[in-house]
Amino acid sequence: MKKKNLEKKPKRKRNNEDEDEDVLHLPNPMIGFGVPHEPFRNVHRTLPDAAIGPPYFYYENVALTPKGVWNTIKRFLYEIEPEFVDSKFFCAAARKRGYIHNLPLTNRSPIQPLPPRTIFEALPGTKKWWPSWDKREQLNCILTCIGSAQLTDRIRLALENSNSNSKSECEPSEQVKKFVINQCKKWNMVWTGKTKVAPLEPDEIELIMGYPIYHTRGASRAERYKGLGNAFQVDTVAYHLSVLKNLYPHGINVLSLFSGIGGAEVALHRLGIPMKNVVSVEKSVVCQNILQDWWEQTNQKGNLIHVSDVEDVTVEKLEEWIGCFGGFDLVIGGSPCNNLAGGNRKTRDGLEGEHSWLFYDYFRILDGVKSIMGTN
Repeated sequence: MKKKNLEKKPKRKRNNEDEDEDVLHLPNPMIGFGVPHEPFRNVHRTLPDAAIGPPYFYYENVALTPKGVWNTIKRFLYEIEPEFVDSKFFCAAARKRGYIHNLPLTNRSPIQPLPPRTIFEALPGTKKWWPSWDKREQLNCILTCIGSAQLTDRIRLALENSNSNSKSECEPSEQVKKFVINQCKKWNMVWTGKTKVAPLEPDEIELIMGYPIYHTRGASRAERYKGLGNAFQVDTVAYHLSVLKNLYPHGINVLSLFSGIGGAEVALHRLGIPMKNVVSVEKSVVCQNILQDWWEQTNQKGNLIHVSDVEDVTVEKLEEWIGCFGGFDLVIGGSPCNNLAGGNRKTRDGLEGEHSWLFYDYFRILDGVKSIMGTN
């Protein structure tokens, strides 16, 4: 059988997304093919023959991308329509993401118990201090950085000065309210005192993102925030992956690309799907260590193989792994959203960006796996 050349990538073409005339219309509400708390949707789709699994594949990226990005991703991934889901239906924070996959759509089931879906359920200690004029019930998307101590001081001083100048002892001026609410929404600040707000702690973000407490402990605070901000929201991803439980009762072989802090692995574990072999491709040594520690602490019985450089995932390595494991059952990954997210105005350069260019590696490797396994 003729093997495809895994070393070949698309030529970089600046701003090719802007040349796409098609405008993507995101659904509202963003519930994809269904979420646990909404009425069941009877969805039927027909996949092209080249996309039918196994191997199953699953790719995540930020939903609100520059023009044409999702159309480009679709073209490479067999013209499959993305499933757009906001994780606010699964947890206490919004997280608008798109998923292209060839997983079955029926018999999905959420992880039990269902996670908290409001701020007060997730962080009950904040309710005591929460002012009536802050109407937030859920947090915005978890970021890779947090609001500064200087900002929290500015908010505290603005509230104290406004209260002292206000006729009402309870409420600041409308101008101050607007400033505080805007900053709290932007940076996901929560109330920890009468005039005091604070950014979320890493342990609190772990809870919201579906990870075990202290999952990232041991890394620096900055690395913990970065890793969690780039990670899968576990409950959302697990809902989609839950269809694999009956298909692989004896275990699964996984190729986890750009694994980060191990969201895919945590999701599979929480679903009760044994992992026989996992090849984790992740550049960050900090993230590798977090995944390795979790693997050992949860007494995983399978093999975990770390690969630092995606360029090392060659035809020869794939053939070696596939020969050893008997093939991959799931190829899962997602590009960091640095070059795609709307809040990033400096390097929002779409799929041509340093980080989101990794999508082309995802396709290259997936295509190689399918070719070697004879499913292309």
